[in-house]
Amino acid sequence: MIRSMTAFGRAVSNGTPDGKNITVELKSVNNRYLDISIKLPRIYSFLEDRVRQYIQSRGISRGKLDVYIGVDVVENVGMTVEVDRALAKSYIDALKRLRDEFGLPDDITVMKVAENRELFNIIKPEEDAEADWQMILPVLQEAVDAFISVREVEGEKLKADILSKVDRIEGFAAEIKRLSEADAAAYRAKFETRLKSLIDDNQIELNPNLVLTECAIYADRIAIDEELVRLSCHFDALRKIFDSDEPVGRKLDFLLQEINRETNTIGSKAMDAEIAALVVETKSELEKIREQIQNIE
Repeated sequence: MIRSMTAFGRAVSNGTPDGKNITVELKSVNNRYLDISIKLPRIYSFLEDRVRQYIQSRGISRGKLDVYIGVDVVENVGMTVEVDRALAKSYIDALKRLRDEFGLPDDITVMKVAENRELFNIIKPEEDAEADWQMILPVLQEAVDAFISVREVEGEKLKADILSKVDRIEGFAAEIKRLSEADAAAYRAKFETRLKSLIDDNQIELNPNLVLTECAIYADRIAIDEELVRLSCHFDALRKIFDSDEPVGRKLDFLLQEINRETNTIGSKAMDAEIAALVVETKSELEKIREQIQNIE
């Protein structure tokens, strides 16, 4: 299943047995590697590694992923809030100095001081770390399920769009092949006509081998059969990659580089204006595919 790297997932559990509301949100954007940033309440920060390991265990392998886990206490089940008295005193003293030095209104109130969350320490009873993990895990699972589902839906859209562009490029390649064969035949006829005219004017006997040699040299110079065969093989490989159950973004990126290389070679050999125009159209479609591939995990 092809997955996009851009997605969002969210899950909420209202009212756990110990009086907590849990919210888990995941969002991601494109990134070459997997970069997970996790934001947890300070008292649950010890769970960060387990959250990271769980996400990786779900097969998420690329993208810049931001994970937010909020735990709101609905009922006070053994939790207490204590003031860091030393820090609070320093903070209030600093506010007073600021007031006196700049002649500011004296609006130092409890609520104003309480805006500094660093002054408060939440003390929760000693609990089993595994119990905390089991409290968060079901919500995390639900959010990751939603997140992966969005990635897969977007991935299928990307796949369909890319394959439609590949079909169009294969049409260009077929037309390029036809034009290339016609170009070689036209060159031979034109060359023979010009050479015969020159020979007739100068009463020189025509050497058939000379005609064949010159046409063979030209045909070899503009021959793109090998490039077209390799392009066809690359497109077959691309379709097979799309059927893989593994992350395919890097493979597609590499394969697209090979397709671009063959297209550039065809363009450098093109002696026909129509072929050159088709090469430009092909490169335009390949650039669109490249942009889409950057979104695939």
